[in-house]
Amino acid sequence: MAAVALMDARSIAATAANGGRLASAWEMDGWDNVPAYEFDDSSYKNRVYMGYGKGQEDKELIYGPNIKDWPEMSPLADNILLKVCSRIMDPVTTTDELIPSGETSSYRSNPLGLAEFTLSRRDPEYVGRTKAVDALEKARVSQGAERELELAPELKGIFEKINQIQGSGQVTIQDTEIGSMVYAVKPGDGSAREQAASCQRVIGGLANLCKEYATKRYRSNVMNWGMIPFQMEADPEFEVGDYIYVPGVRAALDGDLKDIKAYVLGNGAEDCEVKELNLYIADMTAEEREIVKAGCLINYNRNRQ
Repeated sequence: MAAVALMDARSIAATAANGGRLASAWEMDGWDNVPAYEFDDSSYKNRVYMGYGKGQEDKELIYGPNIKDWPEMSPLADNILLKVCSRIMDPVTTTDELIPSGETSSYRSNPLGLAEFTLSRRDPEYVGRTKAVDALEKARVSQGAERELELAPELKGIFEKINQIQGSGQVTIQDTEIGSMVYAVKPGDGSAREQAASCQRVIGGLANLCKEYATKRYRSNVMNWGMIPFQMEADPEFEVGDYIYVPGVRAALDGDLKDIKAYVLGNGAEDCEVKELNLYIADMTAEEREIVKAGCLINYNRNRQ
């Protein structure tokens, strides 16, 4: 006969003392003479450094080669110019498509290293596109409009079209934050890991546009990383490489979020027609609005200190 028996510690001891024959603990005497338990931790103390309360504040913290700080993110500008860097028409886009797991795990403490894998299984050209847009924004902030126009000459034609839009006649590159955008029908299904949003953000992501977010958690992560969670009901009439201009977006975050005007400007070619786009944002809490305006949750918390 073979069987599995669930036994408490005393019954196991009694069975062992009885030569292996199943025995109840009650069949043995001596339970009242169990010695007091003593733990000898000397072996641990000899092998493990106990550094609690012994911090050396005069010493510099040394990072491993694959541990990097988060890059700085700018507060949201009054107007934004989005370049469509990926357009995914699948019914659902999972977080594992947005940022694959598995081979990327060794980069979890390296934001820019991990971001190199963004959409790698679904749109391998995405990272190169959004990093080019990120270079434009960095040039706008640090070097000015002239350098930005050198990097992307089509911006001159784009801003000529912007200036023809009612109410935007005086808008300049310096007034307008530039970032990349991903369109997906229903993104964010599956795992709730925040890297699906942070990886977009650290390489230039400024907004997502979709018909519906698959999960509340992914949408929350998008906002926590300072990206705007736009939605639209119509099918997209724009392609990868097109620019979308959203005037007064910072002020729009103080409104009811139900009707936000945007404009598809094409890719900078003269014959591209300007098309109006009706966007909206689902309900946001007051704190979520402030987080997006601050540029990310890190900035928001820093501003409150």
